[in-house]
Amino acid sequence: MKDFEVKPGQEIQGFIHSLESFGTVDGPGVRFVVFMQGCPLRCRYCHNPDTWAFQQGRTLTAPELMAEISRYRSFIQKGGVTLSGGEPLAQPEFCAELLRLCRAEGLHTAVDTSGAVPLEHCRKAVDEADLLLLDIKALEPALCKALTGRDNTEALNLLRYCERGSKPVWLRHVLVPGITLTREGLERLADFIKPFTCVQKVELLPFHKLGAYKWKAMKLPFSLAEAPEPSQEELELAAEIFRSRALTFTI
Repeated sequence: MKDFEVKPGQEIQGFIHSLESFGTVDGPGVRFVVFMQGCPLRCRYCHNPDTWAFQQGRTLTAPELMAEISRYRSFIQKGGVTLSGGEPLAQPEFCAELLRLCRAEGLHTAVDTSGAVPLEHCRKAVDEADLLLLDIKALEPALCKALTGRDNTEALNLLRYCERGSKPVWLRHVLVPGITLTREGLERLADFIKPFTCVQKVELLPFHKLGAYKWKAMKLPFSLAEAPEPSQEELELAAEIFRSRALTFTI
């Protein structure tokens, strides 16, 4: 698992793709969002393929990044800090240290994760976070692998770990018509989620193509270029499925 290793005595540095100082869609309130560089997945609908490669981007230590975050404290003190990506838990030591520093400053923390990193590599970072924004790409392992390159074993293990530890979770699920947006698939997903008391809400995210230009710029084939975005009728179907099971959701 070379992507996750830090050598003994090595200073922990994070590889950072970009920073957003006034984020409003990645956790509660106004947030400072750290987009980490590197991701083990290759999601077909990814709108940030430029975050995939490991060991690229700006390098910072956790204290250096904390100093930058602190400049915005007055704006984010009722919101917090979110680590996103890429896959932040692919840099678990850095994330754990940064989350500890945020906690010491009284800032709420969230980690936006695909759950692709095995728990044995990222448990400390997970434990430090106040909230997980966990992407469930697809409930069926084969479909998840077809969409992302890996199955959902690690993501579901992470969800069950959060349930055992009462770690608050917001689940995220991208709605791609005919793929992840079908009546049967959404009913299975909603029924699966319902028993989990750690899940505070579900964010149903309509598929879009706003990142298609990045695929083109990187000379990558965008396999969903011809896929339709969800219709209003399809979004209403998704809403009704989750509403009928008394699940808290946004769409």
